[in-house]
Amino acid sequence: MESRENIDLDFNKLWRVIKLRWLPAVGIFSFSIIISGGLASLQKPGYEAQGKLLIKKNNDASVLTGLGERIGQLEGLDIKSSPISTEIEVVRSIPLLQKTINKLKLTDKTGKLVQADSLAKEISLKAIPATDVLSISYESKDPNKAADVVNKIMGVYIENNVLINRAEAIAAGDFIGKQIFPTEAYVHRAEMALRIFKERNKIVELDEESKSAVAVIKEIENKIYETKAALAEADARSASLQSKIGKNAEETIVQDNLNNSTGVKLALSNLQEVEADLAKQRTRYQEAHPLIIDLENKRNAIKALLDKRVIETGKTTQKVSTGDLQTGIIKQKLREDFIQIEVQRKGLSNRLQQLTEAEESYKQRMNILPKLAQEQRELERQLEAAQSTYQTLLKKLQEVRVTENQNIGNARIIEPAVVVQKSPTTKRIMILAVGGLVGIMIGTVSIVVSEIKDKSIKTLKETRELFRYTLLGAIPSTKKKLKHNRKDTEWTLPELPVKDTPHLPITESYRMLQANLKFLSSDKPLQAIVVTSSVPKEGKSTVSANLAAAMAQLGHRVLLVDADMRHPLQHHIWNLNNTAGLSDLIVGQADFAATVNEGMPNLHILTAGVIPPNPLALLDSKRMANLIKNFCSTYDFVIIDAPPLVLGADALTLGKMTDGVLLVARPGTLTSNSATVARESLERSSQKVLGLVVNGVILENESDSYFYYAQEYAKQDSVPAKVLK
Repeated sequence: MESRENIDLDFNKLWRVIKLRWLPAVGIFSFSIIISGGLASLQKPGYEAQGKLLIKKNNDASVLTGLGERIGQLEGLDIKSSPISTEIEVVRSIPLLQKTINKLKLTDKTGKLVQADSLAKEISLKAIPATDVLSISYESKDPNKAADVVNKIMGVYIENNVLINRAEAIAAGDFIGKQIFPTEAYVHRAEMALRIFKERNKIVELDEESKSAVAVIKEIENKIYETKAALAEADARSASLQSKIGKNAEETIVQDNLNNSTGVKLALSNLQEVEADLAKQRTRYQEAHPLIIDLENKRNAIKALLDKRVIETGKTTQKVSTGDLQTGIIKQKLREDFIQIEVQRKGLSNRLQQLTEAEESYKQRMNILPKLAQEQRELERQLEAAQSTYQTLLKKLQEVRVTENQNIGNARIIEPAVVVQKSPTTKRIMILAVGGLVGIMIGTVSIVVSEIKDKSIKTLKETRELFRYTLLGAIPSTKKKLKHNRKDTEWTLPELPVKDTPHLPITESYRMLQANLKFLSSDKPLQAIVVTSSVPKEGKSTVSANLAAAMAQLGHRVLLVDADMRHPLQHHIWNLNNTAGLSDLIVGQADFAATVNEGMPNLHILTAGVIPPNPLALLDSKRMANLIKNFCSTYDFVIIDAPPLVLGADALTLGKMTDGVLLVARPGTLTSNSATVARESLERSSQKVLGLVVNGVILENESDSYFYYAQEYAKQDSVPAKVLK
């Protein structure tokens, strides 16, 4: 549903733009039709000559003889290219057309030879679908000229094609002749290079040597596998014995050397005897006894001697405990087995290293053999290629010499030029259609450009979207105008429908406005309101007067103050005297009772008074602020008609003294730039904007009717209206 509404809105906006700017567009369209009609009437009957060429992929003579088949063959560079399309561009080429012009001596209206690019635009080249036939056509008022041009173009193309193909054969022969002797020399060099390579590397048969090397490497790999298995078994036994002994191989060998040393054994035996004697004497004597001390000194001396012999025998700086030197037979056997298995393991490791080195040596040789084989094959291929090229060149040279004498061509004429008279009706229709299309396009562009250049606001919706203030009222526009002259300046005077014609629907718009203002504030009722607009002639004075009248009709005491001292208008609206007013009241030259006028029951009007040189100086004063406070204490509502925002800061100054600002906007008068400036002024001065009143709404421009009486009001032709300030 929402999408349908958006479509309707856009259509209505488009229709409004067309209604507004249709006249220039229709004028442009009519002018375009007239011009195209004149051009169409100038068209006269002409003649069209059409001939056909058969484009062949291969030359017939080459196919029959089998010689030079590739010369002149038509092929595209990629799958998307078409040989016949390529030939079309050849026919249209400048040199070929220039040759045609020279042979026929084609001249233009001035007697000069026709330019080749001009002829290219006049001829029509078309490939007949699903065939290899090319159609060539040319239009002229002279039937003989049309036929001559088509026939000559086809003849020149075939002649050119034959010459090109022959030139290709001659060029190919020259090229092959130049390549014969270098190729022969290359064959000799290739043979010499292969012989030197075999002699330098002592190669007899590389395949047999490769097979033998593979067998040897396989045998070595088997031995490596067996050795690794034996080494793994030895490692396992060594680890088992090491865990039982608790020492590594180096420590075990040291321990075995110590156990087999006579000096170590003798020192260990003496130490054991002294320690046994010391233990025995300690059961008899105290520690301080000389015998105990002597035995301890003797023990220490023997122990130091034992440590020295351990270091000398074991060749290690590590300390060996006495308990380690006293080993049993079983542990001694384990050490011997451990030492033996370590010796075996080292032997296997050395053997494995030797086998690995041998395997690596054979593999290096194997790596060299493929390289040698590759070099040999490369040399053999070079020799074979050189020999093949040499033989091919000899054969092709003979073929090309024969091909040069063949009449090679890829096209033939299958239909000479046929002349047909052409009626100008089709061309006239096309000219008119193009003229109409161009007129529509230019007319549309003129509408778009005019609409883009027009910055004025057209509808109520655009006004609301631009200001983004609360919409408090929408006042419809009227059709008839009543003018009045003042000081040689033409002013359009607004009317008072609320006072003069209270039965009309437009009066309800003002009553709705005053009702919406009443509902704006529930805490503190609005009392003093400034009514202003962005630019002049938006109807803010009319809105002020009718709003005041609507409030007065409800029984409220209302004061309407004309604070627009630049262009005051309220005294004209109410037909009052403006000899004294607000300006006189501010400067103290008149009192309120003498200046105020009664416009209708419950409504008093304070005119602007004498126009001062600087109205803002009077309005921005404490005297004005006090006057507004006094007005509010006397009246229920005070409506202040202030100047437009773009003319000065009068309305902004008054807005700070009152309860808020009521902004009046009129579509068609207000522009987007002026509206932006006005909105920024209100926001910059932190004004309390009560809402927006859209004045002069044209019902036909709105996508939806905002007034329940729209159709009825549109028929009120007898209602007088005035263009508003």
